[in-house]
Amino acid sequence: MRSHLINRLRATAVAVGVTATLAFSLSGGAPASAGDGAPYLALGDSVVFGYITHDAFAYVNPDNFIGYPQVVGAARHLDVSNAACPGEATGGFISSTGTDNGCRTFRAHFPLHVSYPGTQEAYALAFLGAHPNTKLVSVSLGANDLFVLQSSCAAALNPPLCIANGLSGALGTIAANMNSILGAIRATGFHGTLVVVNYYSLDYADAAGTGLTGLLNGALTGTAAAHGAVVADVFSAFQGAATPAGGHTCVAGLLNGSPSNPTGCDVHPSITGQNLIAQTVLRTFDAARAGD
Repeated sequence: MRSHLINRLRATAVAVGVTATLAFSLSGGAPASAGDGAPYLALGDSVVFGYITHDAFAYVNPDNFIGYPQVVGAARHLDVSNAACPGEATGGFISSTGTDNGCRTFRAHFPLHVSYPGTQEAYALAFLGAHPNTKLVSVSLGANDLFVLQSSCAAALNPPLCIANGLSGALGTIAANMNSILGAIRATGFHGTLVVVNYYSLDYADAAGTGLTGLLNGALTGTAAAHGAVVADVFSAFQGAATPAGGHTCVAGLLNGSPSNPTGCDVHPSITGQNLIAQTVLRTFDAARAGD
């Protein structure tokens, strides 16, 4: 079943860019030629990368993985540089010794969509300095910070209490790091559209988990406006799409299947989920451009 799912996702991936373009043409969005080949820099973690868990030899070629930046780029004729790294946390994004949830291990064994020797932030700042005509930068980070907290509490006598005690500090770190990241991006002289992409809930029927996602999103986006950034509200988009399925994000087909549970889901978005994220980013991008 897992192999069938992956094959189905790959078979449909080639049509995703066309699907997004048609969707926005029909809904009155900006014309597909709006970007005229200008650069688009996508930053973040496994969601941005298009990661699929336990995909064996597919990892040797990053073109096997379709993230929402590729869909956005195709829909608006932008030249995409997807610098995302699976497992990237906000600390590791900034510093080679910062908090990490597997990005450095992944990079040691497999290529990313674009190659760079240092941190993702160093690449981003160098890229923006070399490409002053960059039209769009999107950023999605923070979930891995909480996964690290969760892992650090796994061996505690009371893991939920451990997580609760560490949550405020983790959210504060995410907020501070995002403030630093967005400030550094703007300090390069980048005057294009800066989009912070928030996270979806893994299950909107789970009030506690959804509430935690809301706290994460608050930390992620809290300083966006201060840096002239706009928020792509993926949380609400997924919530709307999951409502007919009782709020279950997995049942709605928005997440990849779980390698260990054929009736459950992984944390990463399916092609359908990636396309929905792309639509949300496109709406946010178009609205920001219309307001300039």
